[in-house]
Amino acid sequence: MAKNTLLINVDIGETRVGLIADGVLRELYVERRHHRSALGNIYLGRVTRVLPGMQAAFIDVGLDRAAFLHVEDLLAEPGTEEEGEKTDKRSTKGRRNRASRKTPIRDLLNEGQELMVQVSKGPIGSKGARVTSHVSLPGRYVVFMPTVDHVGVSKRIGNDRERRRLKEVIDSVKPPQGGVVVRTLAQGLTKKKLKADIGYLVKLWEQTQEARDAVKKVPSLVHEEPDIVIQSARDLFTEDVSEIVIDDPDEYKRLKEFLTLFLPERANDVRLYEGHEPLFDEYGIQEEITRALSRKVQLLSGGHLVIDHTEALTAIDVNTGRFTGKGRDVEQTILQTNLEAVREIAYQLRFRNIGGLIVLDFIDMERHAHREKVFKALLTALKKDKSKTTAIRISDLGLVEMTRKRTRESLGRTLYEPCFFCDGTGQLQSKETVCHEIFRQMRRERDSLPGYKIVISAHPAVCDMLEREERGSVEEAARRFQRRIELKPRNDYHLEQFDLTGN
Repeated sequence: MAKNTLLINVDIGETRVGLIADGVLRELYVERRHHRSALGNIYLGRVTRVLPGMQAAFIDVGLDRAAFLHVEDLLAEPGTEEEGEKTDKRSTKGRRNRASRKTPIRDLLNEGQELMVQVSKGPIGSKGARVTSHVSLPGRYVVFMPTVDHVGVSKRIGNDRERRRLKEVIDSVKPPQGGVVVRTLAQGLTKKKLKADIGYLVKLWEQTQEARDAVKKVPSLVHEEPDIVIQSARDLFTEDVSEIVIDDPDEYKRLKEFLTLFLPERANDVRLYEGHEPLFDEYGIQEEITRALSRKVQLLSGGHLVIDHTEALTAIDVNTGRFTGKGRDVEQTILQTNLEAVREIAYQLRFRNIGGLIVLDFIDMERHAHREKVFKALLTALKKDKSKTTAIRISDLGLVEMTRKRTRESLGRTLYEPCFFCDGTGQLQSKETVCHEIFRQMRRERDSLPGYKIVISAHPAVCDMLEREERGSVEEAARRFQRRIELKPRNDYHLEQFDLTGN
């Protein structure tokens, strides 16, 4: 296998894409037939609720939950635009046609109004999608934005001469209406290829407008982003990636047709896997997925990370574990562990697609120079991340507060769901606690329970504790309530579940 490879595993109802870089699984994407991402889709929706206090509105686009739209994501009325931010200092000046946050949203929207919007952030957890009126259509080399007048060049293209050349090329071929941002992959490209990519996107926008005009029932989908197979070829198949290996003959044929049309020079770099073992098993990817999604992640030195997700943030704790260092300098041991942890943290954030507020708890470092070294190493590692990240300098307590932009559900939430037994808390009441709760409930219900006997239906482990360790307490309860107490083990009961009935 080449060092940098894109693996596409097409299975029954599920497609997985793994990006192997330098022999390591760097990114993993999962798409399921019944849960395709809505990110990038364009809908003709209906405003269901306007919230002036939040300067926002909810839009029914046909998804399970209404989508959220902020006033700044609306097209502006003439004279109320907000001056646009530039992609960089070399971008052309132009109006972004974005409504000002000071414009009352009721001046722009009313309940029942029809509105074309694009999903800019997919549903995450219990939150619905976030949408915008500012459409962005990504191609392989450029992003076309039909609602703005703007030209930008990706900041990842560092060569000033190349930036100027690309900007001049785009200025000469872009349509009179709309803006264009040049993607990193466009570096070194000819005018012909850039013009072809823009032409394709302009035609796609025209088709989207025609679909909107033909809509008979609102809400309705008017443009759907390509599936994960085509998306991965468009966005991940860079010059650094040697080949694509795919294990489905039909998808292999479709992928070859796409590359022949849009990237003919790389069409022969697609290979059909025909082995008997599942593709990810053959390349050792399945084991890596299990390891990388564990709560506790081992470091090569013997230290480890502990990754915990909460409703508000993700906490990553760094521990030395078995690593005691090779010398006698404790500070040097701590520094080595923290530097190794930085590389693994950057990898885990990208691989798991962890977003939102993140708190990194490094091992405390007394020397200021060591803290600076670790922080600079973190910033360097985060530069490789495609998602926007911001980090605040390490505090005296060894904490780093950072954020990472996320537009889709994290890998952990995609592959796992909260434990039905503990409801995602990771904890259960102890059997002893449940026993004493039963005694309290007997006290509450004794007057309403008929007959001369109280039957306790509970999990077998709880009944066993009542019969053995808490036998004295059961006998005391029988005397106090003047009832005979009978235990009824139920295998189908949750550990914390119980019922009291009179007989």
